[in-house]
Amino acid sequence: MIEQIKKIWKARDLRYSLLFVLLMLAIFRFAAHIPIPGVDVVALRQFFQSNQMLGLLNLFSGGGMENFSIVLMGVGPYITASIVFQLLGMIVPKFEEMNKEESGRQKINSWTRWLTVPLSIVQSYSMILLLKRSTSGIISDMSLLQTVAMIMTITAGTVMLMWFGELINEKKVGNGISIMIFAGIITSLPGIIQRTLATYDPTMLFTIIGFIVVALVTVVGVVIINEGQRKIPVQYARQIRGNRVFGGSSTHLPLRVNMAGVMPIIFALSLVMVPQTVGQFLIHAQSAWIAQAAEMVVRMSNNQLVYAVAYFLLVFGFTFFYTEVVFKPEQIAENLQKQGGFIPGIRPGKHTSDYLTDSSRKVIFSGALFLAAIAVLPLAVRYLTGKQWLAIGGTSILIVVSVVIDMVKQVQAQLSMRDYEIM
Repeated sequence: MIEQIKKIWKARDLRYSLLFVLLMLAIFRFAAHIPIPGVDVVALRQFFQSNQMLGLLNLFSGGGMENFSIVLMGVGPYITASIVFQLLGMIVPKFEEMNKEESGRQKINSWTRWLTVPLSIVQSYSMILLLKRSTSGIISDMSLLQTVAMIMTITAGTVMLMWFGELINEKKVGNGISIMIFAGIITSLPGIIQRTLATYDPTMLFTIIGFIVVALVTVVGVVIINEGQRKIPVQYARQIRGNRVFGGSSTHLPLRVNMAGVMPIIFALSLVMVPQTVGQFLIHAQSAWIAQAAEMVVRMSNNQLVYAVAYFLLVFGFTFFYTEVVFKPEQIAENLQKQGGFIPGIRPGKHTSDYLTDSSRKVIFSGALFLAAIAVLPLAVRYLTGKQWLAIGGTSILIVVSVVIDMVKQVQAQLSMRDYEIM
């Protein structure tokens, strides 16, 4: 471990990349503590502590919501925009074709950035309206100009974090958006521990022990599904050029159990909160049937069984969905055929593509099932113990471990490239 750290520090480019990432995260954390005027912060924090859904949203904004800071929405609008275009890539043929080309992907990335702006405006206005309608008197009466200024400030904060995430991506030490969420979770953990110690009593001992056991199971489970893979054997045909013989080697194609990484968890958490957010937004509507429907949605969202089932299904479904986006069996089969490679017993071309598709779906099914089970495990513990912070802490562990594994792999890949260049 110490030797690896020394190698990272000696590699000038990698050292500067990591220091740059730390600088971006420091600016993000500083911005998360710059409050927007006109808000009762004490009442706001009490309101967030009493609401599970908002507590999770606050977790992913790095405490920005609880402080009502200029980065109130975090990277939530950008994640929502990414989900929209990835869904379009699965449904609309034009977007599917664009995803196959580099220029098309660049256009989609540009459209995602533009869509982030109106989504941030809508979400920030919804949050302001939600807090205004709360009974805690969190936000005082404001003029139209003050409201517009508040919304534009929050939107600018979201765009800044989106830019930070893309700058981090360029350094190739991890996914920028995931690292931003990771930073928000890490900085919230001391507060969770502090609240636990402040409210500790001897009857909580078994609860805390149970949480530690669940945390260890979650860590082990995430490592297993992230490192697990199925090796597809690949044989390369011999080619004779002049007096030399090329090829004839054997290798394998790794199919990871969890190709999607941490993104299914992030997507699922983003969507599972939408019904309750919309319901709370419409619960005071003038139309009686809309208000009743909104109240029913909020009541169902607060039901732990409904919440757990929805969360499980979303994580399971998004694991399949995201893998379909990132894993391209047709391209892999085409590249193998061009390079003279083939899977023993499988004909090149479409048969290879169909075999890879069938194999990946079998592997991903077990990975998606395991990931979804681990995701709802903390919720089951929370239901048995009645402690809200257990659910948040379990979700935090799930994301933190996945992001750390991804970062370690990318840093090790860069170190390996440097070792290869030296040789």
